[in-house]
Amino acid sequence: MVQSKMAASILQRCLRPVQTFSKCVDYRSIARRCLLSSAYTDTALWEQRQKDPQDLGQLASLMDRTYERKFPVSSLVIGRFIDSLSSREEVDQAEYYLYKFRHSPNCWYLRDWSVHSWFRQCLKYGARDKALYTLKNKVQFGMFPDDFTFNLLIDSFMKDNDFKGACSVVEEVMLQESFERISTQILSLSALSKHLATKPELGWQEERIMGASLMLVGLKQENSVGFSARLLGYALIGKVELSRGIHAVFHQMPLIWTSGYLGRALAVMDAVCSDLRDVKLSEEVLDHVEKILQELSEISDRQSDTDTLLDEEDQLERLKLPEYINRFKELKERLLAQDKVDPRSLESLVSALTRQTLAVCEDADLSEYRRTVRDWEAERQQLIRRERETKEKNLKERLKKQAQ
Repeated sequence: MVQSKMAASILQRCLRPVQTFSKCVDYRSIARRCLLSSAYTDTALWEQRQKDPQDLGQLASLMDRTYERKFPVSSLVIGRFIDSLSSREEVDQAEYYLYKFRHSPNCWYLRDWSVHSWFRQCLKYGARDKALYTLKNKVQFGMFPDDFTFNLLIDSFMKDNDFKGACSVVEEVMLQESFERISTQILSLSALSKHLATKPELGWQEERIMGASLMLVGLKQENSVGFSARLLGYALIGKVELSRGIHAVFHQMPLIWTSGYLGRALAVMDAVCSDLRDVKLSEEVLDHVEKILQELSEISDRQSDTDTLLDEEDQLERLKLPEYINRFKELKERLLAQDKVDPRSLESLVSALTRQTLAVCEDADLSEYRRTVRDWEAERQQLIRRERETKEKNLKERLKKQAQ
């Protein structure tokens, strides 16, 4: 009895440092470091630009008078208006002037730095919903951000565990086909995989968007993450194709209109079996693809009497489903035999890739961002000089007319 009490006392003393460590460690911050660093999201460089302080009310009044006289508002004026926002309420009110500018004769001259500033202001004043709204309605507001701005938006949603919101931003990256930057690829894959890990209920439009995003970003990565992502992407698009037809796939999407997306998914598996030594496919992704094929088989049985609603090409593609299912089983067996199935989930694979590469990508992005800000500022100063010269010229002409 005495020995058991002594053992319990010793164990408790040994565990106390571990318990203290657990209380001190902020696991949320560890997870956050897998995203963008504080140096990347720091606003200091942006805030150090040469200021052009303006009264927001006077700028709004100036724009109202200009529009009433049927004159165009300059890009400098709308840019100053965005830069002068100082509260959430003002951000909300700015939506009207962004819309007016977009539908004015000068709509093509909304400067890249003004677009960047708008999203910076939204994040600064807790108006992320407004940022997403203007992004989703980009045609109405002229909001077409660059890759660096996209990264800031995705990261902001991710750090608050709003994976659905982050995927909404990724959707816009996909629609603009802006997956060129490696950091954007990694952040997009992280958002997509984490959202899928929550097992969301997806409608067919959401499956199409998710599939296109996974496929297009997966094509940029020649590794296990990339091939797993493109496999799942092709399969999700193939599900839409077989259930709703090829026209539902490519309508208003950057996707080819040639049928056979499930065949392309199987081609990914075949490539991993045949040619790629260091690439494995996520077991979770393979299970997801198998589930998609099962669901399609059930749908096909129930909807055999509605085939007349599909085009002939779509009907022919649906007839290939049994062949696709058998081919999938064969390829999966080959993958298992060759030890090319990774037991980790897609989310785990993406997390490992993030830890390996994101920090290096950040350095390159920040160097490019510094150059971009310098170029923006040089162009802005040139526009300011031209504006000043035009005002001086107009003033001289008015004085000359008055003298006459």
